[in-house]
Amino acid sequence: MLIKEYRVVLPMTVEEYQVGQLWSVAEASKRETGGGEGVEVRRNEPFTDVPLLNGRYSSGQYTHKIYHLQSKVPRIVRAIAPKGALEIHEEAWNAYPYCKTVLTNPDYMKDGFMVKIETMHLPDRGTTDNAHELTADLLGKREIVNLDIGTPQYLTSADTKPETDPTVFMSTKTGRGKLAPGWKNTVEPVMCAYKLVTVEFKWFGLQKTIEKFIHTQYPRLFSKFHREVFCWLDEWYGLTMVDIREIEDQAQRDLEERRKHGPVVGMRPE
Repeated sequence: MLIKEYRVVLPMTVEEYQVGQLWSVAEASKRETGGGEGVEVRRNEPFTDVPLLNGRYSSGQYTHKIYHLQSKVPRIVRAIAPKGALEIHEEAWNAYPYCKTVLTNPDYMKDGFMVKIETMHLPDRGTTDNAHELTADLLGKREIVNLDIGTPQYLTSADTKPETDPTVFMSTKTGRGKLAPGWKNTVEPVMCAYKLVTVEFKWFGLQKTIEKFIHTQYPRLFSKFHREVFCWLDEWYGLTMVDIREIEDQAQRDLEERRKHGPVVGMRPE
């Protein structure tokens, strides 16, 4: 088991991020879906009586998605992967400001593979030492990785576009933008997404190698997504949660149409 905590500071409030993150998930899902691949939404509904974060939260929104990843993995993996190996199930319990997401591969690896992403959203600059209330044992195993959306450190050339570059973007609705070096220390408003990622891969002889490989993917994914959340600010700023639920319902219908009839789109492996 390998545990890393990715800290993403953002120039917005915790309340704003709740809307922006959900809007951006719907938008990013559409950009990654087509040609039989991408995101399939199975369920999106309220939940209650599910204890989260040591019982502090117990209700919110539950989603179950399947990610069809045929062209999202290296060619050699596609060549040898058996049926079901490239379909990842995602279950998420969003009890904002806390959210728990679990990725599995039940059709092939069953209980041999699990990625758990626990996110706590706090109004600070990434300075909370133990946002997830970890035990002393887990704190000893945790590695902290600070991500800066103002730099392309973990991105590929295909990920960096002027329209989603926080050092170029300026919001017309809020005046925020063009993040300069050192922005995390001075920007207002400010918040941090503390994303605790636990990876378990239980195949003997491959565990450490695969767990380390999976963790190499998250800095890119988190950096790219959160740069987009900020640079799409004018698209979602001012929306309500009622608006978001309507957008999610429409997105679910759009994703099904794109996955069945659209072309293959989205991120590719390097």
